[in-house]
Amino acid sequence: MAKGKIYGTELILDLYGCNQKTIRSRKKLSEFVNNLCALIKMKKYGKPSIPYFGLKNPHTAGYSLVQLIETSSITAHFSELWNSVYINIFSCKQFDIEKAANFTKKFFGAKRMKKRVILRK
Repeated sequence: MAKGKIYGTELILDLYGCNQKTIRSRKKLSEFVNNLCALIKMKKYGKPSIPYFGLKNPHTAGYSLVQLIETSSITAHFSELWNSVYINIFSCKQFDIEKAANFTKKFFGAKRMKKRVILRK
């Protein structure tokens, strides 16, 4: 690989104070990932997996989401106890990080968001 070449970008979002109804709705989570993929122009590979589990420990109870995309994946975990959302968007195809972050914060009604970006080489 040539020096300085970027393989892909990973956007890591931690959202706090999210809308309780939204993070507890499989339908809304599916809507989120469908709209996000359209917004950042990512081609979905199959349907999202959105299982509800982690019930043995209150801080792990809730939905998780995995959406494969042609250029990698979008994963998310939803904490019902803390009304928080933890999302990773990784793609070898460039995407608008700010657009993805702002859309996600607004969709979940987050009061606060922590954002990190990792460039994979």
